Amino acid sequence: MNYLLFAALGMALLMSIGGTAAAQNVPANAGDDSLYFVTYYSNDVAGAPDAVVRIINDGDFNNGGGPLITLTAGMYVFDDSEELTECCYCNVSPDGLLSEDVKTQLTANPITGKVPTRGVIKVVSYWSTDNVHLTEPGLRAWATHVHAAGKNAYAITESKFADAILSGKEETLLQNLCSYDALPSGQPCTCTPKD
Repeated sequence: MNYLLFAALGMALLMSIGGTAAAQNVPANAGDDSLYFVTYYSNDVAGAPDAVVRIINDGDFNNGGGPLITLTAGMYVFDDSEELTECCYCNVSPDGLLSEDVKTQLTANPITGKVPTRGVIKVVSYWSTDNVHLTEPGLRAWATHVHAAGKNAYAITESKFADAILSGKEETLLQNLCSYDALPSGQPCTCTPKD
C-alpha cells in the first residue's frame, strides 16, 4: 500500500516539475491576445457622478518588426433595451491613454434620441488602415461604475472590462450597426486622448 502511495507522489512531483518547465518556456513577449471586451454602465442620471472608460494601448503590436502601431478602439454603446445608441472608432497610440466620460461622451448624443440610464459598452481592439478595421490584440480597458448608495448618494468602483469571445457574426453586426449609427438622426461618440 505504501509502495503505491510513494509511486503516486513521485508521479505528481514529476508532473509538477514538467508543468513548471513548460510554463517557463513561454516566450517573454507572449502577452494577452484578447480582442473583445465588455462592461456595463448604470445610474447615468442627473445628479450622479459620471462614469469613465479608460483604454490603453499596451505597445506590443509592431506589425512584423517595424515601429509600434497605433491601435483603434471600436466602441459600441447599447442601452438596456439592447439598442445601439452610439459608436465610434478612437485611435490609441502605443502606451497612450484614451479616457471617455460615459455621460458626456458615450451617451450624450444617442441615435434613438433618448439618453440611456444604463446599458452595455463593448470594445473591439483593431488595427485600422484606410477605414478598414482588422482585429489586433493590444488594447486593455477599465471602467468606473456608479452605484446608488442611498438617497442622492452614490458609490464608485472600478473594474477591468471582461474579456469576451468575438465571433465573426458579432464583429460584422457591430460594424454594420455602427455604419447605420452615423445617419443624421444620431452622432457618434467622441474620442478624447488624454495628456
